[in-house]
Amino acid sequence: MKIAYPALAALLAFSAVAHAESMPRYGARLEGFDYPRPVQTFAFTSQAQPLEMAYLDVAPAKPNGRTVVLLHGKNFCAATWESAIEALAGAGFRVVVPDQIGFCKSSKPQRYQYSFGQLAANTRALLARLDIDRAVIVGHSMGGMLATRYALQYPASTERMVLVNPIGLEDWKAEGVPWRSIDAWYERELKTSFDSIRDYQRTVYYSGDWKPAYEQWVGMLGGMYAGDGREAVAWSQALTSDMVFNQPVVYEFPRIAVPTTLFIGQKDRTAIGKDLAAADVAKRLGDYPALGRRAAAAIPGATLVEFADLGHSPQVEDPARFNADLLKAISVP
Repeated sequence: MKIAYPALAALLAFSAVAHAESMPRYGARLEGFDYPRPVQTFAFTSQAQPLEMAYLDVAPAKPNGRTVVLLHGKNFCAATWESAIEALAGAGFRVVVPDQIGFCKSSKPQRYQYSFGQLAANTRALLARLDIDRAVIVGHSMGGMLATRYALQYPASTERMVLVNPIGLEDWKAEGVPWRSIDAWYERELKTSFDSIRDYQRTVYYSGDWKPAYEQWVGMLGGMYAGDGREAVAWSQALTSDMVFNQPVVYEFPRIAVPTTLFIGQKDRTAIGKDLAAADVAKRLGDYPALGRRAAAAIPGATLVEFADLGHSPQVEDPARFNADLLKAISVP
């Protein structure tokens, strides 16, 4: 059947609208999206305002007396750790998984001085409230930068650290990525959609590969941007993007004084601000095979585990293999 161009355009427009309307819409604090375990709330005061940090606290059936804290990345939430939570709890670990302030089911204050030091202090306050003095700290993506700051700030409370494809293994600004204002970050975030999230993750995280299992995480993030709280979500993401870009931790790797394991998916190409960089700069950024080896050499006594066929999120791409290696890495206190 031959379709005239105006009719084709109308059909495509109708399909796009129908597709958008079929996607989920969540609240600014991810209301409507269910987590794999019951969500609890830690109420506290920070920077002269009341805040709430959502978290999961999963007790094992047969406790081994140890605790693991899982720290999410910037484009992730506590729920993204669902497979690791079950594996760790099954092995006897108590598992605590917070949503950081500004993310997912936690408060999104309009005025907050975001820093990794502040987020580390918030996390330490949560653990103190739960009577947890010492824990294994596992950080993925942006959570790797936070885990590093936590270990530097609270070495006595850090049993060991695991960094899973952490960002911040290079200083993007020093490498030549131009500075971007918070207002510019905000305008960029307001353009976020289900399709832009999927396209970014397919290209940068998974080297062009895509699996149906990843769609739930696209829906989780996209649903917040599609909901009535999109401005609050975009603003929080803009503020935290500024934090990530301007607060490198890579120079402090030699000061890390806790046992550390790096898990590096070799297909990852994540680099903050790469879209603003000159072509020659963008080409060399996010070289995770080289960055992982350099980080392992800089962190005293670090162990490097490489996943040749995986990208930015090994715990999502191959949960069974990742969980087995994670348990192995933390098996010895």
